[in-house]
Amino acid sequence: MNQTKLSDSLTISKALIGLWQIADLERGGVKVDPIATAKAMHHYYEQGFTSFDMADHYGSAEEVAGVFHKTYGLKDVQLLTKWVPSPGRVTPAQIEEAVKRSLQRLQLDQIQLMQFHAWNYADPSWLDALMGLQKLKEQGLIANIGLTNFDEAHLNMIVQSGIDIVSNQVCYSLLDQRAAQQMTSTCLKHNIKILAFGTVAGGFFSEKWLGEKEPLLNESLTWSQMKYKRYIDAAGGWDWYQQLLLTLHAIAKTHQVSIATIASAYIKNQPAVGGVIIGARMGQSEHIQENKKLFDISLSITEQENIQKVLSLGNKIPGDCGDEYRKPPFLTASGDLSHHVKEVASPYPTIQDASGKTKALSGTSWETMAGYSRAVRKGNRILVSGTTATHGTHLIGGNDPAAQAHFIFDKIEGAIQSLGGTLDQVVRTRVFVKDISQWEPIARAHGHRFANIQPVNTMVQANLIGDEYLVEIEAEAIVE
Repeated sequence: MNQTKLSDSLTISKALIGLWQIADLERGGVKVDPIATAKAMHHYYEQGFTSFDMADHYGSAEEVAGVFHKTYGLKDVQLLTKWVPSPGRVTPAQIEEAVKRSLQRLQLDQIQLMQFHAWNYADPSWLDALMGLQKLKEQGLIANIGLTNFDEAHLNMIVQSGIDIVSNQVCYSLLDQRAAQQMTSTCLKHNIKILAFGTVAGGFFSEKWLGEKEPLLNESLTWSQMKYKRYIDAAGGWDWYQQLLLTLHAIAKTHQVSIATIASAYIKNQPAVGGVIIGARMGQSEHIQENKKLFDISLSITEQENIQKVLSLGNKIPGDCGDEYRKPPFLTASGDLSHHVKEVASPYPTIQDASGKTKALSGTSWETMAGYSRAVRKGNRILVSGTTATHGTHLIGGNDPAAQAHFIFDKIEGAIQSLGGTLDQVVRTRVFVKDISQWEPIARAHGHRFANIQPVNTMVQANLIGDEYLVEIEAEAIVE
């Protein structure tokens, strides 16, 4: 089983070759040679690696892949890419322009898998972007839509809202087991595959680090190493990591493979995983023959248990999948978002009236018809109106009460952000439930978002306006 079917139109290799290190090779400002790099890609293809993963911001990766496609004209190759727009509003024209730009670079007529990343769930522009991709899929410019770095709550929200998703690419490794829990359950439920990156931790899962002194986290490391050194620190530290390497080394010797192969094989065989993405510095540090062993290796129950024993001695990476790009601790190469985004846009427009109140407007038809604001700030108080799972004219979350609740919390957070506050400054929430038998998934969604904030809260059953709405929530925050 060396392949995974993502959809009727797309089957990929269980081991994908990631091209994100092209950006690292080009960080000095000089692009790689596209012809030589395309030739290096062909070496992988000749050894059975048919799937290549890239993004619009991985340096010239899309252009290189386009040269590869044009030069060799192979029909059984999968070129997967991503669109990572800057935070803030996106228009249909911008969405189409982004897709056509990738098509031009890749020299394709249709993108086989377009994976989408969102920076700020509190800004509903990410939904506009996904809805726009769905329309382009219907027009034939995109064959399949995937996600990247989405957490479980928002993955479920998207599926329940009727957007066709086949995969979610997230960090999933022996250092980072967040995807092993609820994410796996939701993906299995909806037949969505996890594409796991980070399985070799930027090269740290290697014999060359066994017994070595802890490296300094600075620019002497590659971007990948800077990123995954932060994961090692968060997961248990260097001494704990050495225990993990020793365990992997013993297993690797039994199978006559490398530590990296064992680390990736463990993740490859986890439930819901459609493939593992192995980063490659094309033409510089290729390990094609070793990577081929991934296709056939299988770990015994005892070997898996030995690995799990060491993992149990470490720490869980905080939050859910993708949180490392949205909230501290930022487990990125730079330790913040400075290499990724310049600024986070205000989710909603605001206006100030003569009385000194500042109002945030989310633009729903309800606000216009009934004459109210999504939220109002007066002094240091922010009051958020009763909020339903409405985005423009769209219902978000379908008939899933938890999905509706999570989108409502996004809207509440967006309104508070727009008025200069943060979600952790909420001091009161009121939850109105249409069907009291659905109280628990809604309460759990509240608990998920407010576990460490713990505002005062009331939940009551109410006859809500609008048959499609299962829950309505209001909130109050005090900005210190």
